[in-house]
Amino acid sequence: MASIPRLLGAASALALTAAFSLAAPTQAQTAPAAPASTAPAAPAAWADTLAFTGQVEAGFTANPLGPPDHRNFGQLFTDHANQPVLNQILLTAQRPLDPKAEGWDFGFKLQGMYGADARYTHFMGEFDRVIHDTNQIDLVEANALIHSPLLGSGGTDLKIGQYPTPLGYEVIDASGNPLYSHSYIFNFGLPFKHTGGYATVHATDLLDLYAGVDSGTNTWIGSHGDNNDAAAGMAGFGLNMLGGNLTVLALSHFGPENARGAVDFSGKPIDVDGEFRYFNDVVVTWKASDKVTSITEINFVRDDGVNANGGGIAQYITYTFNDNWSLTGRGEVFNDQKGFYVAKFEQPLDFVNAERGLPTSSGGVVSGGKNTYTEVTLGVTWKPELPKPVSGFMLRPEIRYDHASHPVFGDGSDDNQVTFAADFVLQF
Repeated sequence: MASIPRLLGAASALALTAAFSLAAPTQAQTAPAAPASTAPAAPAAWADTLAFTGQVEAGFTANPLGPPDHRNFGQLFTDHANQPVLNQILLTAQRPLDPKAEGWDFGFKLQGMYGADARYTHFMGEFDRVIHDTNQIDLVEANALIHSPLLGSGGTDLKIGQYPTPLGYEVIDASGNPLYSHSYIFNFGLPFKHTGGYATVHATDLLDLYAGVDSGTNTWIGSHGDNNDAAAGMAGFGLNMLGGNLTVLALSHFGPENARGAVDFSGKPIDVDGEFRYFNDVVVTWKASDKVTSITEINFVRDDGVNANGGGIAQYITYTFNDNWSLTGRGEVFNDQKGFYVAKFEQPLDFVNAERGLPTSSGGVVSGGKNTYTEVTLGVTWKPELPKPVSGFMLRPEIRYDHASHPVFGDGSDDNQVTFAADFVLQF
């Protein structure tokens, strides 16, 4: 990689934190107390903290418009209309860092995926051409984790290797999201993954600082793993307030992202190693009560090479009835100024080929053009009480309404789209 990115565009966020404690009253004793043990509890052996888990997600999205290409425009992981989908089978081996560690601590995470979602989550040049069908394989994560007592009052966490982006609210792992379908922000306003490393400095109880260097968006290394010869960077900070009930995470990822040979809208060649793309994202999480959680995400993305802006805002409200039932609503507006970000991909390799600057199938990448998208989604999550090994089961039906300022849905002539979807997630 020929250059280290300029220090440009970093997101910011504020945070306060307050902690409250109550002391339990002392009770009178009627008999002498047994002597307290002075021997500390033996720490768990490193091998005892290893975890091996699996997860299956599958779903179905019904689209009354009946798109002739069986694609739901504006959606990636749920792009198949009126067809069952095996979204992901995840297998994970990990040793997480101890969140209470005061000294050095070490961990790792290795996660592989098989399913339809892998079409969009590949690292370039890594398993992206092994399977040409809808269900593909992908290495989601392969990283080392280090906690150091240095720098901040809470030490510093390092993640080195390959990992999903720390930007944004929604994630690749289906169990980490409140809804089956994803936001426009997740699909088109953020990276999916990176190869490199970043540090999280726990400067104070209130403030975390983030900084990292990587090879770019969804990239590996080398001429086949990166679509240009430039590095990229990430910076930002987060805040923890009200005893963790209010948090803010503001991060920016910046660096050249256009593929070798790319041109702008006028046909002029782009300086693919010098023209930056900036992903800026702020997530505000407020736990208003034991039952109500509010998530606000603000996103802005810009590409200097094609002089195109995009981004929007998404609001989530989740009401938790009990351990088994919750209700989530999401409302979102996303603007694609020049039709550069939002598109649908007809064939299984079209997305990664477009990223790498390789030929796509004829008519395989369909842009929405200059457009503003609005979506409202309402979904229920049911987590029944089941015995192991199926205790991690959940079912998520939802209804979603999409509107575009210019027609893109169905056969391309509709500016409104209603979809009915449901998925299940089974953890073992």
